[in-house]
Amino acid sequence: MVARAHTVAFEGVDARPVEVQCAISPGIPAFSIVGLPDKAVSEARERVRAALGAMAIALPSKRITVNLSPADLPKEGSHFDLPIAMALLAALEIVPADLVEQTVALGELSLDGDLVSVIGALPAAMTAAEDGRSLLCPASCGPEAAWVDAVQVIAPASLTAAVRHFTGQTPLAPASAGEVIATGNLRDFRDVKGQERAKRALEIAAAGRHHVLLVGAPGAGKSMLAARMPGILPPLSPAEALETSMIHSLTGLLDEGGISRDRPFREPHHTASVPAIVGGGRGAKPGEISLAHNGVLFLDELPEFPRQVLETLRQPIETGEVVVARANAHVRYPCRFLLVAAANPCRCGHLAEPGRACARAPACGEDYLGRISGPLLDRFDLRIEVPPVAFSDLDLPEAGEGSAEIAARVSRARDVQTERYAEASGVRVNADAEGGLLEQSARPDSEGRALLQKVSDRFGLTARGYHRVLRVARTIADLDGSAEVRRPHVAEAVSFRLSSALAG
Repeated sequence: MVARAHTVAFEGVDARPVEVQCAISPGIPAFSIVGLPDKAVSEARERVRAALGAMAIALPSKRITVNLSPADLPKEGSHFDLPIAMALLAALEIVPADLVEQTVALGELSLDGDLVSVIGALPAAMTAAEDGRSLLCPASCGPEAAWVDAVQVIAPASLTAAVRHFTGQTPLAPASAGEVIATGNLRDFRDVKGQERAKRALEIAAAGRHHVLLVGAPGAGKSMLAARMPGILPPLSPAEALETSMIHSLTGLLDEGGISRDRPFREPHHTASVPAIVGGGRGAKPGEISLAHNGVLFLDELPEFPRQVLETLRQPIETGEVVVARANAHVRYPCRFLLVAAANPCRCGHLAEPGRACARAPACGEDYLGRISGPLLDRFDLRIEVPPVAFSDLDLPEAGEGSAEIAARVSRARDVQTERYAEASGVRVNADAEGGLLEQSARPDSEGRALLQKVSDRFGLTARGYHRVLRVARTIADLDGSAEVRRPHVAEAVSFRLSSALAG
């Protein structure tokens, strides 16, 4: 008799079904696991043996073979412990085989039979729902998996509790979804004095998910401005929250099964490696750009990042997804993020102050900012010079407009875009529009077209730059409540693209 259980193997945010087949046959006593298991899966036999021993269940003196099908799919992770144990218990006729076959299981076993939390419960629940099966997982993973309404989640604390549930001795109630996490500690733009132009640029960026580059002297407030971006972004929609949480589930970032409606804000250090930023390493895990999906990726001190890291951002910025290609894995992750980058004008940071600049000025500025390649620079929709804040601004009372007021305008503009692109697949905001859809939605009036033609001829806008100006102008019009893109909207969009020393 061959008993069967079901589990998953993770490929990016996708959980691929895996059938766990267990056969007990006469022969020299052995316990073998086949089907391309990694070291953690191969060691499952010892954890399963010990857990069953803790339940006073002795393995028969026969040959036990566990096959993980499909056999050519790599199996990685300790979450295979529970499905292997359930298939073995079904083969021993301790639990009903038909009930085990109707369940997708994942979980790690401790030596005393307790179930240990594993990553990926949310994607596994999605796969179980698609297959019409229930999900069996550790108690600590239940609140996370229960966010998928279409699946029944059984979350025992131990293997003993799972056996009692399947044999009908002590049935377990389905797990309940975790709490919606509200951080409540978002920083407020009311704290920022001066820098009105930079605030305006970040409002436009938040409304249309446009990428921003802030260039200014040390202490001008670049990092302070960027840290307040999450406070003006609208909450994640239910679909976006589920998308984002599936990625965070694979890295163990979901706290006690709770799902946050706040948009992610990731700020990796400039010493981060390529795998840390775009994904990779053992198991091709998601990187910072995927963890920032539907949120903000803040790169402070942009020229200090290794050139190789910066160049790997070019394709994900355009496509909204990244493919991590390794010898044994090709994994695709979504990464539609809002990129906010900050840079000093030169290494010393005082290029615009003759009395404080270093002896190499102004050549040091060209060398320093020259680390940002032209193709990458062309992908920033808004480029802002952030001047030092005058004492007269610092001495002013608290600013009158805070994040709440800005967020209200951003939310209204986002609502307009949601309605505009309701029928367009994969398009949520103006930054996603392209081709005929962009021409239709962002076509400026005659005066706006004339201005754009003049700017293009004089400053040599690339085709990418031209389309990015159109997207920004469309967002400015949305903030203005205008159905048509007019000359003032185009003029403001152009001014943000040509305002800094990095204009081009």
